[in-house]
Amino acid sequence: MLKKSPILATLAVAATLLGGAGGVSAQEQVVNLYSARHYQTDEALYSNFTKTTGIRINRVDADDAGILARLKAEGAASPADVILLVDAARLAKGDSEGLFQPIKSPLLEKAIPAQLRAQATPEGTTWFGFSTRARVIVYDKLKVKKSDVDTYEELADPKNKGLLCTRSGSHPYNLSLFGAVTEHLGAARAEEWLKGMVANMARPPKGGDTDQIKGVASGECGIAITNSYYLARILRSSAPEDKAIADKVGVVFPNQQSWGTHVNIAGAAVAKNAKNSANAVKFMEYLASPEAQNYFANGNNEWPAVAGVKVSNAALQAMSGGSFKSETIPISTVGANQVKVQQMLDRVGYK
Repeated sequence: MLKKSPILATLAVAATLLGGAGGVSAQEQVVNLYSARHYQTDEALYSNFTKTTGIRINRVDADDAGILARLKAEGAASPADVILLVDAARLAKGDSEGLFQPIKSPLLEKAIPAQLRAQATPEGTTWFGFSTRARVIVYDKLKVKKSDVDTYEELADPKNKGLLCTRSGSHPYNLSLFGAVTEHLGAARAEEWLKGMVANMARPPKGGDTDQIKGVASGECGIAITNSYYLARILRSSAPEDKAIADKVGVVFPNQQSWGTHVNIAGAAVAKNAKNSANAVKFMEYLASPEAQNYFANGNNEWPAVAGVKVSNAALQAMSGGSFKSETIPISTVGANQVKVQQMLDRVGYK
């Protein structure tokens, strides 16, 4: 007998509960959320939404792949109203598979920059980004000059041979970065760049972003790629081992003199078969509020997607000096490049 995936099994039980929860009271306002954000600090975000609107959130937590698989399996019977995912490549995948519905929200269209949401159609927009995280380069301050790693292109330069560490090239965080570089350089040059990165590896790709930072601090690597919020967690930590790491590594926001640093998003969409679509839109509009944007920044060390929102986060300030130049190409285009990028990775042997 085939065993059910633990993620799908968990979602199946939770989805049953969600479906039943809506029948407790015909007058009760609810929104059913499938979330890939597994951050404890988001609890205040959700409870504040309920306190503000009176709409109760029924939540299922799982990873992005499990959520998308469940939506496909459930079809029209899905109880999901809002889908919350943590990467442009994953949002693009769900969109391409027809799992989201377009919505029209003047508030969201005004608040969220065009490059941080899906391309609009006459029917509306399928997903919006609500927080951003930069894909930065960390380096060993004793062994590597900052000027030798201040662009993404230099990751493939022979001067950095034997120094580079990354997680799997096929991880969505890297697929998004590589998709952005492909837009900037063109496919042929981007593939040569990926080939150069493989040649510069200190060891085969493995682990997560925090492991790459630790690898630099331990001397295993000279340079590494990470999402900014992983480094911010270390900078905010009071643990002696984290303070030791913070003392050894420097950080670069690449390409400040050219196209800007790549930023990825966490974003949300209304599920195709949402039963509470009006409440789903209200929840997404709440995520664009200054209060919610501050939860993202101060709770999980992400930058607001909404322009002009002021945040107070000492780690983000220390990393960036208060601001940095980010690229402006549409994140929807970046996500759409993931299949092309994966084929490049296969050809150059980037595991």
